[in-house]
Amino acid sequence: MTKPLEGLLVISVEQAVAAPMCGRRLADAGARVLKIERPEGDFARGYDRLLDGESVYFVWLNRGKESVVIDLTKADDRTLFEALIAKADVLVQNLKPGALEKLGLGVAALCKQHPRLIACSISGYGDTGPYAERKAYDLLIQAESGLASVTGGPEEPSRVGISIVDVATGLHAYEAILEALIRRGVTGEGADIRVSMFDCMAEFMSVPLLQGMWGAPPKRIGLSHTSLAPYGVFTTKDGVPILISIQNDREWRALTAKVFEKPDLGTDSRFATSPARLANRPATDALVQDWFSAHDADAAVAKLDKADIAFGRVNDWAGLKAHPHLRMMTVASPKGPVAMPAAPAQWPGALDTAAPGAVPALGTHTTAVRWEFMGAGGGG
Repeated sequence: MTKPLEGLLVISVEQAVAAPMCGRRLADAGARVLKIERPEGDFARGYDRLLDGESVYFVWLNRGKESVVIDLTKADDRTLFEALIAKADVLVQNLKPGALEKLGLGVAALCKQHPRLIACSISGYGDTGPYAERKAYDLLIQAESGLASVTGGPEEPSRVGISIVDVATGLHAYEAILEALIRRGVTGEGADIRVSMFDCMAEFMSVPLLQGMWGAPPKRIGLSHTSLAPYGVFTTKDGVPILISIQNDREWRALTAKVFEKPDLGTDSRFATSPARLANRPATDALVQDWFSAHDADAAVAKLDKADIAFGRVNDWAGLKAHPHLRMMTVASPKGPVAMPAAPAQWPGALDTAAPGAVPALGTHTTAVRWEFMGAGGGG
């Protein structure tokens, strides 16, 4: 089966999480991704050693790529990099703003020299503005963007438990590159795309920002919803936490009639509408909790399921590992096969026809790529 981006060459000067996520999505879609690494390698290789000496982060983000070691301060490596760019469809990079310019390899100049090149630069705050030169990592942007202020319980802000800023930024970059590829197919023109981590989180924070601007700033309420009730965790008689979600008045009436067997609550003025339930959240949650407290988990789940009420168990990593909907795949790494969640977007038959690409050891492909793009006179 032909993958949608087969035949495209991507040069990715990447490190950490955001750009590697973008590069991995391009590789998963069939592009040839040359991962350009410093002689010491992407520093994410050293985040941990949990996978028999390999980093969990690195293995997760770098399947299907070719590792090419290039030191851009050396003349022959710089020549190799320029040869790669000359044939590339896409350049992805998340070096510190200005780093490539200092080497005489600025992205704007490369795009001018190669008009069909689609370049995507990922940074913390963009190329302009008062914070443009600041270092930016995931947790720093969670704090600066206000994301941490709406995460956690009432007592204090909290980090989202995964690298949500990096992941979201990498996916935004991937989407922008796909848009540029479609546009290039029509116009023949490349693009100079700039994606900032802060902008991505400001976009994600649109609802809390607008709520605050219009006089209703959100409060941290843990595993509940600031705008809907009942939407949160309730504990069964046998101590199992179950999260339910009531999105509208029709679902509320179904919950009260089919699950609680108290249809009068569906039209009670205190609870009949979403604004009323929110205004009376303590009373709303109390009557829901009363019902859960009287039922074991299996009985509660059966009634919720039958009534078509949205609900879910509050799992941890072990619950995810045992989840009946978890799809896993095996990825080859320098230290052996690693099982990990399958890619979320799959073309029909993709898992059956092509195994995911391997995770490269540092510099594995340097010599072959040097010969391919520069021939015997390539040096190195």
